Amino acid sequence: MGGLNGLNLAFVFGLLGNIISFIVFLSPMPTFFQIYKKKSTRGYQSIPYLVALLSAMLLIYYAFLKTNATLLLTINAFGCFIEMIYIGLYFFYTPKKAKILREFLLVIGSFGLMTGLTYFLTRGPTRLLVVGWICLIFSVCVFAAPLGIVKKVIQTKSVEYMPFSLSLCHTLNSVMWFFYGYLIRDPIIFSPNILGFIFGIIQMVLYAMYGGNTKTDLGDEKPPSAVQLQSQKTVVEVKKVPESAETVINVPKDGGARYLTTAKPNDEAPLPPV
Repeated sequence: MGGLNGLNLAFVFGLLGNIISFIVFLSPMPTFFQIYKKKSTRGYQSIPYLVALLSAMLLIYYAFLKTNATLLLTINAFGCFIEMIYIGLYFFYTPKKAKILREFLLVIGSFGLMTGLTYFLTRGPTRLLVVGWICLIFSVCVFAAPLGIVKKVIQTKSVEYMPFSLSLCHTLNSVMWFFYGYLIRDPIIFSPNILGFIFGIIQMVLYAMYGGNTKTDLGDEKPPSAVQLQSQKTVVEVKKVPESAETVINVPKDGGARYLTTAKPNDEAPLPPV
């Protein structure tokens, strides 16, 4: 009876994990809306979406090998679908199409290589274990992705680049999948979510510390570069001409320039010769 209750509880956590993961997968939509408005990918990177795609494909492979992992299969199938859309949009608006195409082909090739090697070189439980460890490594990479944002928050003492709702969803998502993996006794699922939960707690703490700051300390202006500082030190001395003086510029035909300054208007002009 206890085992049956445990399986039911695992299903509940897995279902909740699917719902929250669905929201997390949709979280980059505002980013791509900005890319659509600007018609440019400048300032945005494609690596997070490529890594997420590879991780989702590997987890689908793992779910097929594991059997009875429908909840793991469904959410990662949706993840593959939405990540492909993100990568397609990024490819459409980026000027570096050749680079993105190479990276995409590298991801597909890596998945094909790992699938082929594990299929032909391993059997039964060994294959499941090897694929599981590969999935675990890439899951850790996905969970470690927010470290760049955490560093930015600490440097700027501002959470404007770390939305609270997204951080909360990532934390809850890790909790749900941790308990799902724990209840079905699968360390490949619950182990990386421990790391995800820790990163989520760090983000919550940072939000509590800097939640009142909406702007960075540096503002919108960038600090002056070394070239700008050097140019500020360079002083060009120019001989000042009195404001009341009249300057006549005579440009001869040979291309030279002659500067003649007349007397002040208040001075008595000389009489022309008779």
